[in-house]
Amino acid sequence: MNLPSGLHDPEQRARAAWPRAAGKVVASHTRVRSLVRGTLIVEVEDYIWQRQLSTLGRCLLGNLERELGEPLVAGIDFRPMRHMPERREPQTATSARREPNQIRGQIRGQIPNQIKDPVLALLYERSKRAAG
Repeated sequence: MNLPSGLHDPEQRARAAWPRAAGKVVASHTRVRSLVRGTLIVEVEDYIWQRQLSTLGRCLLGNLERELGEPLVAGIDFRPMRHMPERREPQTATSARREPNQIRGQIRGQIPNQIKDPVLALLYERSKRAAG
């Protein structure tokens, strides 16, 4: 891997190697946070990415070693990103629902006049009488 000459810091080298070791798709959903005592801390978009990438940890470690040319990273810790969107809590109603009888009363006066097909209008009237 061609690294700039100023990259002697192990963390900077691991950051630079991550996109190539992880691949374009994985790198676009992750962010290297830091290198702590040989463990690369990688933030992922959500818990699903965390679970999936945890299973690929050994493969990614091998890719990192190949990119860096030495076993600089001993482990990878995948963590959900800090700015994850909050889940919406259940919301309370702002007004009471209307009773079904009130709705039916409003519909009864409107629907027969709106049905243009005489057969459908007849079927509607029959079903309305049968319902009570």
